Amino acid sequence: MTQTLDISERSTLVPAQTFRDGMSRVGAAVHIITTGGLAGRAGFTATAVSSVSDEPPTVLVCLNRNGRSAAVLAENGVFCINTLAVEHQALADVFAGRGGIGGEERFLHGAWEERVTGAPVLSEALVAFDCRVVDLRPVATHQILIGQVEAVHLGPARPALIYANRAYHGL
Repeated sequence: MTQTLDISERSTLVPAQTFRDGMSRVGAAVHIITTGGLAGRAGFTATAVSSVSDEPPTVLVCLNRNGRSAAVLAENGVFCINTLAVEHQALADVFAGRGGIGGEERFLHGAWEERVTGAPVLSEALVAFDCRVVDLRPVATHQILIGQVEAVHLGPARPALIYANRAYHGL
């Protein structure tokens, strides 16, 4: 029997800062998640990205549900995971909100195109997964976004941008 636990009501002995400090030591690839459609374009930098299945090709992204991108993405129903190369550090900062650039103005940085779903694809990405939303689930302060991959764009192989210990690295 499966039991659902509402974690928003569960107290924890782990302080939020301790958890953040621990997670900062987990290295992860850096991505820009984008969406486009009738609700407009939006995008954000993320490391909480994972494959779910290869039949059908399915991915998972976690995003803050209080941010502008969450509402736009939910309304558009499409998104693209753009995996960054080491030379994209400045672009990662733009989409992370550093420097005060927001909304569609972020897309003035980098070379963007549209593919299958209409979500912006970074032309120079290591790989871009163009997806349709199949499920959105709220969990605590975030939303788990599950998407079916409609197309994959493979860019040239080169060192990836990784985030670990609160800094960017190349791998």
